[in-house]
Order: sequence, then C-alpha cells, then structure tokens
Amino acid sequence: MVGKQNQYNVGLDKTPANYVPLTPLSFLARSAAVYPDLISTIYEGRSFTWAQTYARCRRLASYLASRKIGEGDTVAAMLPNIPAMNEVHFAVPMAGAVLNALNIRLDAPSIAFQLDHGGAKVILVDPEFSAVITEALGLMKGPKPFVIDVNDASFAGGKQIGGIEYEDALAQGDESFVPRLPQDEWEAIALSYTSGTTGNPKGVVTHHRGAYLNAVSNILAGNLGQHPVYLWTLPMFHCNGWCFPWTIAASAGINVCLRKVDPTKIFELIRRHEVTHMAGAPIVYNTLINAPDAPKGTAARRVVGLIAGAAPPVAVLEGAESIGIKLTHVYGLTEVYGPASVCAEQPGWDGLPADQRAQLKRRQGVPYPLEEAVTVIDPETMREVPRDGETIGEVMFRGNIVMKGYLKNEKATEEAFAGGWFHTGDLGVLDEHGYVIIKDRSKDIIISGGENISSVEVEDVLYKHPAVLFAAVVAKPDGKWGEVPCAFIELKENARATEAEIIAFCRAQMSGFKSPKAVVFGPIPKTSTGKIQKFMLRGQVDSAKAISA
Repeated sequence: MVGKQNQYNVGLDKTPANYVPLTPLSFLARSAAVYPDLISTIYEGRSFTWAQTYARCRRLASYLASRKIGEGDTVAAMLPNIPAMNEVHFAVPMAGAVLNALNIRLDAPSIAFQLDHGGAKVILVDPEFSAVITEALGLMKGPKPFVIDVNDASFAGGKQIGGIEYEDALAQGDESFVPRLPQDEWEAIALSYTSGTTGNPKGVVTHHRGAYLNAVSNILAGNLGQHPVYLWTLPMFHCNGWCFPWTIAASAGINVCLRKVDPTKIFELIRRHEVTHMAGAPIVYNTLINAPDAPKGTAARRVVGLIAGAAPPVAVLEGAESIGIKLTHVYGLTEVYGPASVCAEQPGWDGLPADQRAQLKRRQGVPYPLEEAVTVIDPETMREVPRDGETIGEVMFRGNIVMKGYLKNEKATEEAFAGGWFHTGDLGVLDEHGYVIIKDRSKDIIISGGENISSVEVEDVLYKHPAVLFAAVVAKPDGKWGEVPCAFIELKENARATEAEIIAFCRAQMSGFKSPKAVVFGPIPKTSTGKIQKFMLRGQVDSAKAISA
C-alpha cells in the first residue's frame, strides 16, 4: 500500500545505546577487563596476562598513531608465530589501519609486489627475514615502509634493519591510548594475498564484521568453549591465522606460540601446557603421526584439532586419533577468512568403526555457525545441484563471512561475486544430507577418455599405502585417452616402493581407469601452509620419468 508507514521504524533508530559496530577488538578489551590476571600468551619461558597484552597492544597502536598511521593505511608484518604477531592483529586496527600479514616463505619479488600494491607504510620484521626484506625493499617501485625490528631471543642470526626495535616502540607508546574503533563494521581490518600459481596474487580485503563473526564461529565449530589452551601450529599469516588471534581473545584462552613446526617440541608443549586445541593443514598432522616419538594410546593427551584441506586423507584422520588428536574438518579460502564451513558431527559418529567415521569426517560439510550458506551450484544456471553425491558443480559461499573484495581489482571482484555468490573454483557434489564434498579444483579434474577422475579420490587411496608419506595426482597427457593420472609420491623415512607396486595397490581398490598410469618418487613441493603445489608438478609431468625408490 502506497504511503503505508511501518510502525516499527518510527522513532526506533540506531543510537550509541543500542548499536555498536562489530569488531574483534572488543574481545581483547573484554578479556582484559574480566580476566586481567589470566595468562594470554606463552612463548619460550615468557608469558603475558590479558591485561598486559591489552596494554602492549595499546602502546603499539599509540606508537603507530604518533607516526601518523591511521585510517586507510597499511601495516605489514613479516613475523613467525611469536607474541608480537598476535599483538599486531589488535594493535594495527586499534590505530585505524589495516594489517597485511605476509607469508614468511615468500621470495623478495613477491614481497616487493605486495608492499607496493598494498601501499604499506610500516613493516614489522623478524631478524630471520631481514635479508629477504632488505632485498624486497630494494625492489620496490613506490615509497618504502618504515621498518620496525622484532627481536626474538630464541632465534640466533639475522640482523636489525629498521629504525626502531619493537619493545622500544612499545616503550614510546601510551598505555592509556584510546583505540580507534570502526565507525562502520564494513571497514577493512586486514589485507591478505592469495597464493596465486600464475601472475600476481590478488589482495583479499576483509572487514571487522566478518572477522568478529568468524572468530565466534571458530569457538562454536571447534568446540573451544571458554579458556582453551591453543597451540599455534597454524601460521598466523595464513588468513590471519584463520581469525584465531581474535578467537582466543574472545574465549579468554591461552596462545601457546610456536616459532616453527617441530614434532618433538609440539608434543612437549602439549604435555607441559596441557594444550586443548590446535589447527593446521593435513601435512602438520601427518608429520606428527609419523614422528618417532609420537605418544600413542593412553600416553597421548587428548587434543581437539581443526584440519583444513580439500579432503584430508582417511589415513590422516585415523592416524590422528591414534596419537590422541580428535580432528574436525573445516574448509574455506582466504576470501572467506579461512574456514567458513565445517563437517558438523552428528550424534552416533563416535560409535562407528574408525574407517567409517573417517569417511564421514572428511567431507567439507555445512556452513559455519555464523556463515549464511555454502553449497554446490551449477555455474551456468546458478541453481543448486541435486543431493545425489554425483552431480558436480562449483562450491560457493554466501554471507557475512565473505571478503569485501580484491584490492584495486574490480574485474576480479565482479567475477568472484557473479550471481550473488562467491565462486571458490572448487568442484564438488552434495550428498543426501546436504554436506558439501569437494572432488577437485576445477583445474585439477582429470578427464580421461571422456570420464572425470577426481585427483583427490586417487590420492586418498595412495595415502592408504603404508610406505606413502605424501601424495599428489595430476593429469599426464596421453595419446589414446587424452590424459591419465600421474602420481607423485614422497615416501616415509626408510620406506621403499616401486611404480608397479603402487599401481597394483591402486587397481586393487579402485576402477582401473582411475589408477595412476605413472608414478614419480621424490620430494613434493609444498607451500609454507602445507598445501601441495600441483602447478609445479604439472610443469614436471611431461618430462617426468617413473623412478623406483
């Protein structure tokens, strides 16, 4: 009816009393006020309380503000999982700026591109990376950022290249600094670059609202509860540590920092600090499972682990249970703040045999508690595929836990959001319960004689072989079939296998046309977050020759 007035809008407006923009900065303020004396961070014999962490973050924010760093400015960080890396996730947005956490395994040209593209005004640097950052600064085309050195007593090497050391900067800051909270929760909080395989990576811009919601979703999906003891096996630079710096602040837990993944040290920290939760890629858990000193059975402390990947191998899910780690599978991308879907467990799963339980738990699952939707859609019709476990479509997300877009790349942003959904580029199916199951990246599906072969399916069989530590399958050109599966295998220490043995093993467990037609043994290239770099394997496959080990 024209002119009809909605009574619920009259005089009922947003005011400071009933509306505050969502920001994960509020989690730190609350934990510092409610639990000031509880431990927030532990690292190499040093610890901080939540009150101390809040004060340190305000000091750094104050120092940045004194250098005229504020709204719209970028602050980069080239740091491992040390306390300062956790602190910058709060201090930088407290100053009104945007955090660009750099991948610590990048080369100088890649770093230079990102610093230029994001326009970093300041960069915090650990001495381990002083050489690569010095080279990157020399390659930059635009103004160079001011460097803050972050010394680490546990690391011997490197050198100071900056204008001030981190602790000195904090000393110059004001502990009573009033954080600049966002006026609009849509304001950017972080800039993260995708690990592009060709060309320059895209800069993913995320906002305060999404970071807040995903931080809470982590608590719900990962069963963290209050006061978890979280071990940092996941790089904090990777999608802002899946938002876990903010998650642990929201749950008033303990950040057990870890400079690098070391199985012996991980088991030691789990025991000493009574770790309850951790997260990482399949490679992390696979490394722990195969560690000689891995505790087994009753000797293992029970830990809840989040695992992410296209489809973690059943062998990893089963193996983790044998060393006390109960895994929950999550899935996501940089564009959705890290994990934004979870294989939500159903009552009764714990009573199933291990192999059946693992098959259920390896699915990508359903939306995170505070994500609106994840499903599989036909990209041509933009309709959801049938729940038959067979019809392949593209996995897509929709909701508040989706990026603002790509920095300075409107075309890519429009393409990513075509049809009102975020297109992941992953291919999958829906099972009868509506759980997403990824079959492959669109570029990784192998089409052999007109039949689609999921490289993930072949890899899962390979991981069941007792000699296989890591496996990857890519397409190999074939004169008769167009392309066939080629397996790259990294063997466990002191293990041996032959090409014929591997192929026969696969043929015994799956259709012959899906089995590898060639096997290459040797180290498999991986990113710093444990993802296998298939694009490098595809570059090798034409000239690769099967080598028995």
